Amino acid sequence: MEANPFYFFLFLLIFASAMMISSANTQYHDFVIQATPVKRLCKTHRTITVNGMYPGPTLEVNNGDTLVINVVNRAQYNATIHWHGVRQIRTGWADGPEFVTQCPIRPGGSYTYRFTIQGQEGTLWWHAHSSWLRATVYGALIIHPKEGDSYPFPKPKHEFPLLLGEWWDANPIDVIRQATRTGAAPNVSDAYTINGQPGDLYNCSSKDTIIVPVDSGDTNLLRVVNSGLNQQLFFSVANHKLTVVGADASYVQPFTTSVLMLGPGQTTDVLITADQLPSRYYIAARAYASAPGAPFDNTTTTAILEYKSAPCPAKGVPGKPVMPILPAFNDTATATAFSKSFRSSRKVLVPTEIDENLFFTVGLGLNNCPIGSSSANCQGPNGTRFTASMNNESFVLPSTFSLLQAHQQGIPGVFTTDFPATPPVKFDYTGNVSRSLWQPVPGTKLYKLMYGARVQLVLQGTSIFTTENHPIHLHGYDFYIIAEGFGNFDPKNDAGKFNLVDPPQRNTASVPVGGWSVIRFIADNPGVWLMHCHLDVHITWGLAMAFLVENGVGELETLEPPPADLPLC
Repeated sequence: MEANPFYFFLFLLIFASAMMISSANTQYHDFVIQATPVKRLCKTHRTITVNGMYPGPTLEVNNGDTLVINVVNRAQYNATIHWHGVRQIRTGWADGPEFVTQCPIRPGGSYTYRFTIQGQEGTLWWHAHSSWLRATVYGALIIHPKEGDSYPFPKPKHEFPLLLGEWWDANPIDVIRQATRTGAAPNVSDAYTINGQPGDLYNCSSKDTIIVPVDSGDTNLLRVVNSGLNQQLFFSVANHKLTVVGADASYVQPFTTSVLMLGPGQTTDVLITADQLPSRYYIAARAYASAPGAPFDNTTTTAILEYKSAPCPAKGVPGKPVMPILPAFNDTATATAFSKSFRSSRKVLVPTEIDENLFFTVGLGLNNCPIGSSSANCQGPNGTRFTASMNNESFVLPSTFSLLQAHQQGIPGVFTTDFPATPPVKFDYTGNVSRSLWQPVPGTKLYKLMYGARVQLVLQGTSIFTTENHPIHLHGYDFYIIAEGFGNFDPKNDAGKFNLVDPPQRNTASVPVGGWSVIRFIADNPGVWLMHCHLDVHITWGLAMAFLVENGVGELETLEPPPADLPLC
């Protein structure tokens, strides 16, 4: 009897589905947020950590795996965890930003995050998304290919996550509370760190400097994450070239460079070959500080790339590693050359027909001192209070419900959906801006998107108070960066610069200082998704908004119901 090709195809389909299900795993983890004694820069602080670790645990999963993470809050502060860059398809309840997708986990409370990694490979990370807990509550999230799949580049001998951070010789929560009280900018950090350690160039730090051991001739993978709160960072390894192969859990066309620039939130995967004389070489990072005249932490953090065959230094005479030449803190040309080098590893399907053409200004502002306020509460420039906004709207988080709860349950009065699609007033965005435009309007406004809408968004920096590079992060989505430039975006002339063939796919875009970026994405993930500057002081001041993406048709285009243990406000 002749075999029916339909049944044979059906058998293959069922077999392939079964193999996919069997190759995906579910991982269970417990995260305990707690105060832990941590000594840095000669002093011990009661630092908020996860499981007593700073940085917190590295999670390693495969594309397709499910994570179930029970978070218990034993700290004295409200807390949440955000899985930065995870798409969270239909699982917006697990995204984590406080008062956006959930109410915070109160001290003594707990919440279990459940989500599946779908179609993402590379380096992401997780961090607290409540006040400034992110200063110390963060860790790497490494996504390997599915079992049986491989990298699109030769398999590295070893892999090393390198998380760049910022350290305050103080309680970070106290730092931001003082700034909020006074209206001034917060104190800058006292050190940068690599995997939690400042490195050789700081007091009391040499013996704990991170060592990355390598064998001559081997090619290794460095997974670099900027986990810092408020600072873009240049990163380099002395005498070694870095071949960039991925960013924000997307593969890119490989390119070689001697320096990386990462804004907070961004990740970069690089291959490095141990092809130099066996010795010790500094891995170093320091600030890219783009805002003219603004104070910043002008120190340098180091780790050491150490060849295992390097000769031992003479007794009592430590061999000083070779130091890389890092760009000047204001070297925008190097930062720009780096960001413009990114291309997707293949031709991608960029939306070409656009349903929503949006234009958002991003930048700072100054509020006049409120009537009746003490000068102690108005210590910004000329007796003002710092603020920030998108399209002149300074974002205010709710406090009685999360935005997603209010949307899903139809609770009125928590937010409105009239966030402007374009600036309410058009002006010379990067020129001399009238003082009448320096005070934004506070509010909780969302922008509504139909499911499946094809969105183009111009992110336009402004020169209100100062120009600055802004790392803009969109929750729940990856997007394509199709162009960037300086000055005011000109739709007639700048549209010719759009890369609609192989633009990079990111979750955090560095909007150039005094310039603009254009991104495109398809609104195919229902829920409420925060978009904000990843300089944490700027989100504190209101440089944020949120998209409300409506459900589509059927279960697979609909937000899942909230979990039973979702924290209450």
